[in-house]
Amino acid sequence: GERKAQVERRVSSANHQRVIDFARLLNLNFFCMHTPADNLAYQYIKKLMDKEKPKKIKDILDLLLEIPEYREAAKNNNPPKIFLGNKESRVSKIHIEFTGGTEGPENIYDSLSSAGIDTIIAMHQSEGHYRKCKQANINVVIASHIASDTLGVNLMLDYLQTKGKFKVLEFSGFKRFSHKR
Repeated sequence: GERKAQVERRVSSANHQRVIDFARLLNLNFFCMHTPADNLAYQYIKKLMDKEKPKKIKDILDLLLEIPEYREAAKNNNPPKIFLGNKESRVSKIHIEFTGGTEGPENIYDSLSSAGIDTIIAMHQSEGHYRKCKQANINVVIASHIASDTLGVNLMLDYLQTKGKFKVLEFSGFKRFSHKR
């Protein structure tokens, strides 16, 4: 619908071949796994929150900081942050928004609030979404975009490295952490 059209207009000016061409010039294999990695990070955080059932926002922050990607982000001055609410704000029902490079429609927050959602954990949030959450009286914790991306990529790499050996390069905010037990 309309949100899909907005995203399409936003990315239409991008040079989609730039990174592919750069990899080709360097004779590197290349593939994109952004959305699958985001989905893995979502599942990881959802499972953690469902298991631990945080009661306050400070509990969410503490849980995130137990994860090495978020600890690393905090060391680099990009810790999980409270956008709406405070450390003592109560948490009863959490909605997690981890979607590759975009957000859902702005008009969902009243419905989420009516459904009992009082806290959102997101990778990032635009000003419009922030205002709608504020109007709906929903707490917002921003987990850190790059740390969340890194978590998803690391979970994917944990799986891929069971299939074969390959070298992983750390750069552009990415740092390799294994979650295999």
